[in-house]
Amino acid sequence: MPPKGLIYTGRGDFIGQGNAYLEMFKKHGQLKPNANFLDIGSGIGRVAIPLTNYLESHAKYQGFDVIELGVTWCQNNITRKFDNFTFKYVPLLNDLYRDTGADAATYKFEYPENHFDFACSVSVFTHMVPKEVANYFDELEKVMKPEGKIFATFFIINEENSRFMKANSGFNFNHKLDGYYLMDANVKGANVAFDEQYLLREIIKTDRFKVTAKSYGHWCGRDKEDSWDFQDVYIIEKI
Repeated sequence: MPPKGLIYTGRGDFIGQGNAYLEMFKKHGQLKPNANFLDIGSGIGRVAIPLTNYLESHAKYQGFDVIELGVTWCQNNITRKFDNFTFKYVPLLNDLYRDTGADAATYKFEYPENHFDFACSVSVFTHMVPKEVANYFDELEKVMKPEGKIFATFFIINEENSRFMKANSGFNFNHKLDGYYLMDANVKGANVAFDEQYLLREIIKTDRFKVTAKSYGHWCGRDKEDSWDFQDVYIIEKI
């Protein structure tokens, strides 16, 4: 458990949230204990910690993040005990987290092709603009095995979510751009929402990936009982 003062990945029950994600991976994404696992935005170990008690010792977990503090903590406290868990610091530019770094729209994943059975991206694509997310899916196509599963969260704008959002003035995306929306026009990485059809057609691309399950979140005012998570969730399979 990281010290509370170091946790920067969301609020609430850190361990409970990690365990809840693991249950979703298993139930909705059919995650198996022998899976090679990629954690995009590994943070300070919220997903990794419960996986240490689930993944088999020969299964490889690999995570990367743009926040060096989180990567260092994970290396010192997880990798030292579980040598099949590795974490990489990747200094990418993001106007919410960093004002310097490489361009996420051209970053190449440094992993073997057709290597991962499962990947997750929790509350990462909600802070990235379309060209960056599109590049990540290009890279995921390379590193995922055929039929490999991706658990990804988004803010999605569609008819139903828009209807809920209009009745819930506390969380709105009022700045419309080409295929996506911003909550704050001055901080592009603060919160980013995607038009659902644009997301499927131009970013995920349905000729290479298919959505096998989904749950729209309660961020927009939907009843929590009707959602898996606060954000919208897609389970995506490489064709």
